[in-house]
Amino acid sequence: MSSTIQTSNISSGRNTPESQLESIVPVHPTAARRPYPIQVASENTSYSDEFITAKYHDRGASVETLPDGQLKVTPTVSAYEFKTQRKVPKTGLLMVGLGGNNGTTLCATILANRHNISWHTKSGVQQPNYIGSLLRASTVRLGSNPETGKDVHVPIGDVLPMVHPNDLVLGGWDISGLPLDKAMARAQVLDWDLQRQVAPHMAAIGAPFPSIYYPDFIAANQEARADNVIAGAKKHAHLDHIRNDIRSFKAQHNLDQVIVFWTANTERYSDILPGVNDTADALLASIKASHSEVSPSTVFAVASILEGVPFINGAPQNTFVPGVIELAEKQKSFIGGDDLKSGQTKLKSVLAEFLVNAGIKPLSIASYNHLGNNDGHNLSAEPQFKSKEISKSSVVDDMVASNALLYDPTVTAKDSKAKKGEHPDHVVVIKYVPAVGDSKRAIDEYYSEILCGGRQTINIFNECEDSLLATPLILDLAILAELLTRVQYRDVAKADDFSPLYPVLSLLSFMLKAPLVKRGTDVVNSLSRQRNGLEAFLKACLGLEGSSDLILDTRLW
Repeated sequence: MSSTIQTSNISSGRNTPESQLESIVPVHPTAARRPYPIQVASENTSYSDEFITAKYHDRGASVETLPDGQLKVTPTVSAYEFKTQRKVPKTGLLMVGLGGNNGTTLCATILANRHNISWHTKSGVQQPNYIGSLLRASTVRLGSNPETGKDVHVPIGDVLPMVHPNDLVLGGWDISGLPLDKAMARAQVLDWDLQRQVAPHMAAIGAPFPSIYYPDFIAANQEARADNVIAGAKKHAHLDHIRNDIRSFKAQHNLDQVIVFWTANTERYSDILPGVNDTADALLASIKASHSEVSPSTVFAVASILEGVPFINGAPQNTFVPGVIELAEKQKSFIGGDDLKSGQTKLKSVLAEFLVNAGIKPLSIASYNHLGNNDGHNLSAEPQFKSKEISKSSVVDDMVASNALLYDPTVTAKDSKAKKGEHPDHVVVIKYVPAVGDSKRAIDEYYSEILCGGRQTINIFNECEDSLLATPLILDLAILAELLTRVQYRDVAKADDFSPLYPVLSLLSFMLKAPLVKRGTDVVNSLSRQRNGLEAFLKACLGLEGSSDLILDTRLW
């Protein structure tokens, strides 16, 4: 007796997204499309088919110290106008390190959401989503309902017209030529059933473009992966190659905008040398001369700047040497970085702020990590670890500097932070443990002084899938960078014409460990201040004041 196996309703993954789960699993709220929901009824805000134009008053205070030590505070008001282009452009995301853990996880996440591919896990059916994204999974308070008095919140991504992540056109470079479906399997981040279903879509993207490989800048243990590199040793030729890749990708997909994002290996720090990379002209000459201190990430940054597309650095190395920043200023091309802030450092920026704001004095912060993915493998080399250590170690500086009651700025510290005055001892350790894969372990100890010489110790153990935390940050950074290319401003008092924003996108700092800021500007690492600043800016583009927690109507008769 023979039997016939019915296969018509069984998905091999090759017929996705036609799966049985799609009809029963709805689109997740973080991936849903919503019409632009906000209409501001104000004389400060006007709408045309092309632009949202908003008047905004930036209120601050000027503080002087008088000869007798008294502080004189003078309120200030500066009037600005913002103009935001309403049409969302067709946008491409080109990732350097496309075949790595972050690159493949991001591509698979977008494809799963785009095709609403659900999958089975040991806990049940899982639907795709964008949880972890500030723009897609976090909300902002607009005001209160006059009838109920209840607060009204909307997704941050709905405040202004932004690219939906499902619409991003994906591509990029990698020193490994493995096709994306196989690179995803190598990364071992995503559930097998999701990989099975999304593999055909990943394969359709193809293999990454050949990338730049200068062995001196990344760990020697990465050499085995470097089978997809741009030929030759002339860095100017490499620059031209990357520029042509950007132009070709843009033309092939009929794109209006492209964002270039570095999510490749951490490089060693480049030496800052006079006449080599300290000015734009010197840097361009050094690229032409193939100088040894010009890193791959700097070549990608320069290529992006010269092509007029935003470049974001998601790793800790000093890609943005002074010459890169000057070139961005000259070309009025956007740059942002450095180093994705996803787990331990994000928590540290919250907890350190909490302790200092509570009047508790952290004396030491000891941070230990181990992980087993390729990022950990690369960081096992000392020069690359030093880049990461620098970006992780500065995260508490502004919070310490804000409280001279606890930390004396005139005291000379015992370590290399002497120029910062009194400062907590801060140690960062990262170890490579292959067995744990992408599941990073982070252990922190906060040792603090409390009342009358007492001591408090807080220990935190944090286990997280590294790439699943990093991927939403890449999306947020790329989408915000694109939005900021469509925002112009003018200073009303100066009667200026509308101009683009300053090229260094410090508004992206919420997602970054070591935020790049305008020269001469203090870095803000406080997570709450970073978010409040971004929220206030997005509201300002609608002519709305920033959120106030005064809630005056509940505190008065």
